[in-house]
Amino acid sequence: MKVELYVENCFDEPFQVAAGQGDTLLTVSDNTWENWFHCWLEILTPDLPPALSYEIGLRLTNDAQIQELNAQYRQQDKPTDVLAFASLEADLPQSEEMLASQPLYLGDIIVSIDTAKLQAQQQGHSLTTELAWLTAHGLLHLLGWDHPDEESLMQMLKQQVILLDRISINIDLN
Repeated sequence: MKVELYVENCFDEPFQVAAGQGDTLLTVSDNTWENWFHCWLEILTPDLPPALSYEIGLRLTNDAQIQELNAQYRQQDKPTDVLAFASLEADLPQSEEMLASQPLYLGDIIVSIDTAKLQAQQQGHSLTTELAWLTAHGLLHLLGWDHPDEESLMQMLKQQVILLDRISINIDLN
């Protein structure tokens, strides 16, 4: 299975992360993102429409930019941690020839680094772990997962734990 991932990092420098005594620089490489998505899509194959390859956009941004998107598309004028814009929600015609010749575009995931930093500190784990957690959540939304109630939220969170475990990041929901 092939994944074409387009990562747009809206920061010129690696992220500054408060690390107690001093600041630490952190960035997740494009290669790491690609490996994570490849692993995750292998696990999620039953949820995927058949295609030879898939395309996903990932944008790492700040609270101000994600707040604009949240207000515009969700009518919630406040920052959020992750937004997902699924292309599969649209009933687009796709022929077998199209699927064989070009990647199937799954959609875009937007993550606020500002909110991810805060949540990582609150959860007591690294920013890398929080970015993986939020991005996995966004990917599930691209594939049609949703959490309108507590039961579906728990199913989705458990699936995120499985996805992160596959890339050697352990999260305990308790």
